[in-house]
Amino acid sequence: MFTLPSGVVDAWINPNIFPPDPAKDVGYLFPDLAQRLARGTSLDELVGEMDAAGVAKAVLCSGYSGDGDREWNTAARDRFPDRFALSHVVDPREGMKSVRLVEDLARDGHVLIRMLGLQTRLYYNDAALYPVYAKCVELSLPVGLNVGFPGPQVPSKYQDPLPIDDVAEFFPELRIVLQHGGEPWVDTCVKLMVKWPNISYMTSAIAPKHVPRQIIDYANTRGADRVMWASDYPLLTHERCMREARALPFRSQEHFDKFLAHNAQRLFFGS
Repeated sequence: MFTLPSGVVDAWINPNIFPPDPAKDVGYLFPDLAQRLARGTSLDELVGEMDAAGVAKAVLCSGYSGDGDREWNTAARDRFPDRFALSHVVDPREGMKSVRLVEDLARDGHVLIRMLGLQTRLYYNDAALYPVYAKCVELSLPVGLNVGFPGPQVPSKYQDPLPIDDVAEFFPELRIVLQHGGEPWVDTCVKLMVKWPNISYMTSAIAPKHVPRQIIDYANTRGADRVMWASDYPLLTHERCMREARALPFRSQEHFDKFLAHNAQRLFFGS
């Protein structure tokens, strides 16, 4: 069992302030989620859960949970500026409105722009996404892209990671983070990271004990600086994630620390 580093970073937390949305239901994957959603989580409760589990910092996500989530996240960041960074889900189907939103998010200190194939039903090399990619390059903002079968019961094909190969070639300066596991295309995710130096991976919505072995093998070797932990809270609790993460088969404490803390710290909070 490894020792938790002092600066653990959760690369994805959602505000738990909305009633369950049937269109986004993933309760069949997380049997105890309904209770957490019904209860809700205040900012003080969230910080308390993080403290109890040993999680020091987090990247909050808005733009997909519901109206008002950006305001909630901004208030959390303003109250705890050393603990929270901000990310936002952008819908590229909105054209120049989405580009101007990225500019506004950058002015407000957001550190990551996310786009979700499950929402847009566009492949990641679709022309509609390229203006957002270009603006993120201009503003030096990384982009997070969900890959793998989504939890909500919508078509999965739009989250095939292979189209990201085109994006990485066209935008060699764009920092891309593969989100949500990539299954059943995990080998493709690893191949993309091996091929393109600006692609990394976060384990959001994947319980640590279920992180694909190919990802652990990659993080134990040439990908030590490219794989980071994320919970996608409230889907997964911090207590469970930290308990399971300590038993993962990393080759050393140094590799474990990079996975839980250093890689996300460098990308989202500065080294």
